[in-house]
Amino acid sequence: KFHFLNSQCVGVFPSSVSLVLGIPTVKRQKQSYLVSTIGSLLYSLTLSQRQDLLIVVFVAETDSSYVDSIGETIMKNFPREVQSGLLEVISPSQHYYPNFTSLRETFGDSKDRVKWRTKQNLDFSFLMLYAQNKGTYYVQLEDDIVAKADYYDKMKAYATQQASKQWLFLEFSQLGFIGKLFRASDLPMIAEFFLMFHKDKPIDWLLDHILWVKVCNPEKDAKHCNEQKALLKPRYKPSLFQHVGLHSSLPGKLQHLKDKDFGKQNLFQAHRNPPAEVSSNLKHYQQHSLDKAYQGQDFFWALTPIRGDYVLIHFTQPIHIQGYLFRSGNIETNGDKFSNTTVEVLPSNVRTLPVCVCVCMFQDGIAEGQIEAALQPISALRLVVQSDSDVWVLLSEVSSQCASVCV
Repeated sequence: KFHFLNSQCVGVFPSSVSLVLGIPTVKRQKQSYLVSTIGSLLYSLTLSQRQDLLIVVFVAETDSSYVDSIGETIMKNFPREVQSGLLEVISPSQHYYPNFTSLRETFGDSKDRVKWRTKQNLDFSFLMLYAQNKGTYYVQLEDDIVAKADYYDKMKAYATQQASKQWLFLEFSQLGFIGKLFRASDLPMIAEFFLMFHKDKPIDWLLDHILWVKVCNPEKDAKHCNEQKALLKPRYKPSLFQHVGLHSSLPGKLQHLKDKDFGKQNLFQAHRNPPAEVSSNLKHYQQHSLDKAYQGQDFFWALTPIRGDYVLIHFTQPIHIQGYLFRSGNIETNGDKFSNTTVEVLPSNVRTLPVCVCVCMFQDGIAEGQIEAALQPISALRLVVQSDSDVWVLLSEVSSQCASVCV
């Protein structure tokens, strides 16, 4: 008997959104990829996108101390996202899972693998049923993936494009169950099918069987069946999600699967900046220099900063700056961010104004804003680290927006 009550949860529970992203996670013997996966999904979201998205992390364990530790880790790393309702953490009741010791070994799978795949069927079903009233679409993910920076816009646009067609799910990755988008209204039917046969076959086989039931004619051949099934699962290319985990959630199994259609990630955003001399007392790593970042040729990646370290952009001549943007971290190295770091400007008229004026602080690795007219024109922009850090720093976006056309 399955119980859906009394599960633990963390979050604010917002009203319905367009996209619900479901991430089941379990205790791993080796490396955990969960924090980096969430960071990748959050990395480039705009404010409006954050208000139209829900990420649900399902901790598929009944050990309350472990569930609490995951909740604390997520709260520590993503406090604003949890408090705003963008990110939820849930777990099942201790009575949700049945006794796995009596499972029949099938398809040549070991007892451990049969238990693993059976539990996975129950985990995905739980998450789908929880998400059914949370949004318009539900996307099944895993806890060891990386996302393209523009995944939100691409998924929503493709779903809108396919809205009038008859499909069961849209595919945004060719690997397993990663990146499958369903209409939320279909989730009860899909979960019911999974629960009905949860002991019999793996989750991806069961999903294929739903397609077979819907469109395959037993009196016609396999080619016709495959053609009809393909119509129910339109594929978007290039893939928007890549599998990065090496160690499977099945103990002892290594996963070397990679989506060949994912392509390369854009690790920095180039901008046309006004002429300037740039300098820093931070030691950059390999070829990732500050000058290349300012020129839009690479990202700036530097060793661990300490209090007083700086990044200086000294303009060739005083200039009116409309706005600025400094984004730290990138889609693959999202943890290397500036924290407790100020943005300062040096007005060109230092006779009547202070030498340096603090205009902004980095928040969640980003500093963005406009410079008031009283400070214009300015001679320089400077980032100043206010306290020692325990991580490296990476600037993936450096933008000084001229009030007029940059020369």
